[in-house]
Amino acid sequence: QSQFVESGGGLVQPGGSLRLSCAASGFTLDYSSIGWFRQAPGKEREGLLCITSSGSRTDYADSVKGRFTISRDNAKNTVYLQMNSLKPEDTAVYYCARGTCGLSIRTFSSWGQGTQVTVSS
Repeated sequence: QSQFVESGGGLVQPGGSLRLSCAASGFTLDYSSIGWFRQAPGKEREGLLCITSSGSRTDYADSVKGRFTISRDNAKNTVYLQMNSLKPEDTAVYYCARGTCGLSIRTFSSWGQGTQVTVSS
């Protein structure tokens, strides 16, 4: 079964950094566009960033511009989300999935179980 495994979450103080990993299981992501998403308690899942197979990036959320970056290492079959200057409002479960950058969340698939990020002092 094709899915992603997210990791790297945890508890971090405001202003801190984390790097999340999204490892593909059961398929190679060389030709896939991959998006990072998050869902906070009581809120809908929102798109953050997306990266195409060629490395082009799409921003979905103004709230993370200048703080979060997306990258990929096809040799490791992994996509990363570098998160800097974290804020309490970044607290959420973070997911990755594959689809088409720029399109609705509904078009993405192969969701993993997510990784919890908690920003708190």
